[in-house]
Amino acid sequence: MTIQIELVLLVLSALFFLSILAGKASSKYGVPALLLFLGVGMLFGSDGLGLQFENIQIAQSLGTIALCIILFSGGMDTRIEEVRPVMAQGVILATLGVFITAIITGVLTWWILGMTMQSAGIGFLTSLLLASTMSSTDSASVFSILRSKGLHLKNNLRPLLELESGSNDPMAYVMVITLIELIQAEKAPNYWLAGGELLLQLGIGALLGYLLGKLSVRVINNIKIGNDSLYPILVVTFCIFIFSATYFLKGNGFLAVYVGGLVIGNSKFVHKRSCLNFFDGLAWMFQLIMFLTLGLLVNPHELVPIIIPGLAISFLMIFFSRPLTVFLCLLPFRKMHCRDKVYVSWVGLRGAVPIIFAIIPLYHDVPHARLIFNIVFFCTLVSLLVQGTSLPLVARWLKLSEKPRQLKKLEDFDIDLSNDIKSVTTEIELTSDMLAKGNRLMDLPFPGNTLVVLIKRGENYFVPTGKTVLKDKDKILIITDNQEALMETYEKLGVEIENA
Repeated sequence: MTIQIELVLLVLSALFFLSILAGKASSKYGVPALLLFLGVGMLFGSDGLGLQFENIQIAQSLGTIALCIILFSGGMDTRIEEVRPVMAQGVILATLGVFITAIITGVLTWWILGMTMQSAGIGFLTSLLLASTMSSTDSASVFSILRSKGLHLKNNLRPLLELESGSNDPMAYVMVITLIELIQAEKAPNYWLAGGELLLQLGIGALLGYLLGKLSVRVINNIKIGNDSLYPILVVTFCIFIFSATYFLKGNGFLAVYVGGLVIGNSKFVHKRSCLNFFDGLAWMFQLIMFLTLGLLVNPHELVPIIIPGLAISFLMIFFSRPLTVFLCLLPFRKMHCRDKVYVSWVGLRGAVPIIFAIIPLYHDVPHARLIFNIVFFCTLVSLLVQGTSLPLVARWLKLSEKPRQLKKLEDFDIDLSNDIKSVTTEIELTSDMLAKGNRLMDLPFPGNTLVVLIKRGENYFVPTGKTVLKDKDKILIITDNQEALMETYEKLGVEIENA
């Protein structure tokens, strides 16, 4: 049967459009967008509208590319100065934390499946493999939920959570691959050798990510392409190169792209802002594609038999494995408040990454691979529903959220300034009350280091002077190097200051 490419494109466009609408609805009703993306995929799948997708190889390839882009984008968005105070905590959680979570969850999974699905004959190594796929927090879920919900957390919690989620996937990936090799080994496995290979891969990945990231910045700043629109493509090229080169040099490519993104994002290079915006959109697109693919891949009727063990594993991970791991890993950091540790424990979100890792056993035809995939998928749904929807609420309960005064975002002025320029911009729509004491620009109570650089009147833009006569509903673009000065201007003009 031949499928027309036009039909494929039509279906894809419908899926994309419905997913974007779902993402819009998520912000309104507090449901994680990624969960709704999965829902759209399941709606169109075999148990829904009947769209058949069972190509494990394509799903595996898409998952690898998506994770590569998401991790690189997450690294580029992470500011070194923000994560430096929590670097030690983040690294411990991303390495030792993943290992401890996998061990604890593996033992619990072995026990639960032995009681509820004894006939399946699940061994300890298989249970450990299942646990390893879910041992890392999902970077896509954490990044998107924290940012889309506008959570402002105290005590450097947000940088810590983003650092952990962005850097712990490589550890989980190496464990998954190692356990698959151990399960498929014809002779007794050498655990010491497997552990040594794990550490070697992580070390090579981190080193190559740093070196290739530095090389990428040097090339970007000196290549002088001429066509500005090609610079984001160049950065994508380096992302792919870092991952693939590290893979062939026997390192961990996922850790390499995260470290490479971290190095590039914290360096000065030409067209940096446009590259960051491009990658932000690209990461969202791949998240959407990946969640749709995973939703299509699952057969919902296969989830029914594993509801009881799935719920048991999910809640034990949420309320036992994750909290125990966090408190053990953060035990040396005595100055860290107990409330902070509780919240870090709660942000143990599972998302696309565990499901992507659960595809790997399917790809390698590991015994019980389909069961592993279904349980991981179910646990991910539970995690997104329980933890993903409650992050702001739990932050308020623990008194860890803050509501900083926030400037109005630019909507009518499409202006981007480099992150290296220490300035603050905002826009204000003038009213007759603001102009009551004088309608010239010089009459408005602006601090000395604050400038009005552009005015929008109707559909027209112009540069003002001090004698420019202002009118009701004029929109002005304001720039300063001092946010407090803008806040003062807001208050003097009577502009309501938004709370995050």
